[in-house]
Amino acid sequence: MQTPTRSEIAILEEVKSLAVEYYHLTGKPLGVTGEIAEMEAASLLGLDLAAARTAGFDAYRTRKDRKEKIQIKGRWKKDGTSWGRVSKIIADQEFDAVQLVLMHGNYDVFEIWEASREDVVERLDAPGSKARNQRRSMGVSQFKSIAELVWSSRAL
Repeated sequence: MQTPTRSEIAILEEVKSLAVEYYHLTGKPLGVTGEIAEMEAASLLGLDLAAARTAGFDAYRTRKDRKEKIQIKGRWKKDGTSWGRVSKIIADQEFDAVQLVLMHGNYDVFEIWEASREDVVERLDAPGSKARNQRRSMGVSQFKSIAELVWSSRAL
């Protein structure tokens, strides 16, 4: 699959509106943050999305004649709340990097951060946190501390 088409982007905008409306009505997320993050990262960074349910990664990019595999995570927050935790990172599958797409408001992309596989695995394996070690998850601030900002809605 290539980068998102105009039709896919139009549908994505509808999904974003519905997800925000659903949250305002129920106080619960609709469960589409990951899919939105994947489409947004592909669109903004020129990634090619992998087939649905590909083990270990969500998108490809070509760098220096090498096809890299990217695992994409997304976090959405209401304005004024904390970012919370990055969802489970599947470290036993093949991937080259993890991208974290941070969204707020109407699922507007705020920032995209990227960390290498090596840095992610090292942080997940570091002693001291049950959530990191057993659940293979870390806080957004922890992820950002090992990552590089690769896209921002503000000028970089």
